Amino acid sequence: MRFVDLFSGAGLFSGGFVQQGFSPILAVDLSSDAIASYQRNVAPVGRCGSVSDLERLPECEVLIAGPPCQGFSTLGRRDPLDERNALAFEVVRLAATNPPDVVVIENVPPFLRSAAWSQIRNGLIALGYDVVPWELDASDYGTPQYRRRSFTIASRVGMPEIPKPASGMVPARTVLSRPVDPDDALHRWPAPTPLAEGRMRLIPTGGDKRDLMRAAPDLCPPSWRQVGCQATDVWGRIDPDKPANTLRCAFQNPSKGRYIHPTANRVISLREGARLQGVPDAWHFVGRNYPVARQIGNGVPVPLARAVAGSIRQLLANHVEAAA
Repeated sequence: MRFVDLFSGAGLFSGGFVQQGFSPILAVDLSSDAIASYQRNVAPVGRCGSVSDLERLPECEVLIAGPPCQGFSTLGRRDPLDERNALAFEVVRLAATNPPDVVVIENVPPFLRSAAWSQIRNGLIALGYDVVPWELDASDYGTPQYRRRSFTIASRVGMPEIPKPASGMVPARTVLSRPVDPDDALHRWPAPTPLAEGRMRLIPTGGDKRDLMRAAPDLCPPSWRQVGCQATDVWGRIDPDKPANTLRCAFQNPSKGRYIHPTANRVISLREGARLQGVPDAWHFVGRNYPVARQIGNGVPVPLARAVAGSIRQLLANHVEAAA
């Protein structure tokens, strides 16, 4: 079961497929750091460059792709004219050159309600695919993180069953309380300034900037009072008894979300962020702090990818059995 990964990033989506027995034959991404990480952790099949420069899809059973989501994300402007939106159409173009049995496109949920998605769906139907959208939350599939993602499944060999959720959610403490190897180069975080550390000391477990505003308003910038009850997760501690909030690329910046360690007065380390994405500790990422955080935060949680891949694997197995 061969697959190609377009907009592969560091390979978290691929990692889930590999765990289900699939073999990657090509991964393409613009980031040289991400491709170096892919080569190191997944397979030496990465190619640094634009998907647009790929003329033909290699022979494969499955094509997976995670095109840029900034033009569709609720965290962005959702600009329908964002030039990055057009990159998603490359999936249809390449599928047409050498149609695989199954195409899987991953993105944020609003992608499914965009004009671009409707065009992509129609393009895949024109190629002979049946198309179904899924919206799944990673926390339902063994990931210690709430993270809703969309998956557009296009198949020429029948439709897969939607993955069945795991039993029970995995709290953040499951991975954050586990010791980290002292030699792990990814167990690093930006040292907080004296002001930042002073703020963190006053934020209780599960607390956030609202607790700080009550306890020490002198440590809070005027903008916090102006914003009021908006963006309540910023300068927040991760609740160890629940899955963590969605990990963004800037998860080592406390002003971007609930990324302060449950007990320590610091943001989570790169390794801890990777664990919240279900990445094995054996994986190591190439690059400086922010590029690595971006590789981690941009990825599909590995347990969620594995669940999707399991449904695709069963579909292909059923197809082979029926053909025999």
